[in-house]
Amino acid sequence: MRIQKQFGPGRWRKLKGIGKVRLESGRMCNAELHWYEAHGIGRKKMKIKRFLD
Repeated sequence: MRIQKQFGPGRWRKLKGIGKVRLESGRMCNAELHWYEAHGIGRKKMKIKRFLD
């Protein structure tokens, strides 16, 4: 798995959630976020999948 090569071994999981993001224009909006996470390593490669507003 490319995540293990890049950040080290661990139990990697693909997760998703909703959060507030600030756009370049300064506007705040809700978005669906996806990321990879492993215990002891934390969240990596966070990505905005879609805007909810």
